[in-house]
Amino acid sequence: MSEKSQDTLLEFPCRFPLKVMGDKHEEFVPVVIEEVRIHAPDFDAELDLMMRESSSGRYLSLTLTVNATSKEQLDNLYRSLSGHPLVKVVL
Repeated sequence: MSEKSQDTLLEFPCRFPLKVMGDKHEEFVPVVIEEVRIHAPDFDAELDLMMRESSSGRYLSLTLTVNATSKEQLDNLYRSLSGHPLVKVVL
């Protein structure tokens, strides 16, 4: 059964891509995956994680696709990621 909230155009559950950018640091990827799994425990990094390095090699861009179950879940995930010191941007 899908849930459609009044304050979003999304229908849940759905597959939802997140883009997370930060400095290329050895802890960046594991920290982001850990934060995502807190809010989306079924996240599978082997299947749903794409990584791209900037042309300068200084930054990493991650695209993580999660199985979103609610707007609240996505809001909590955005807050958690954007509040982390290793994360520069969450889209």
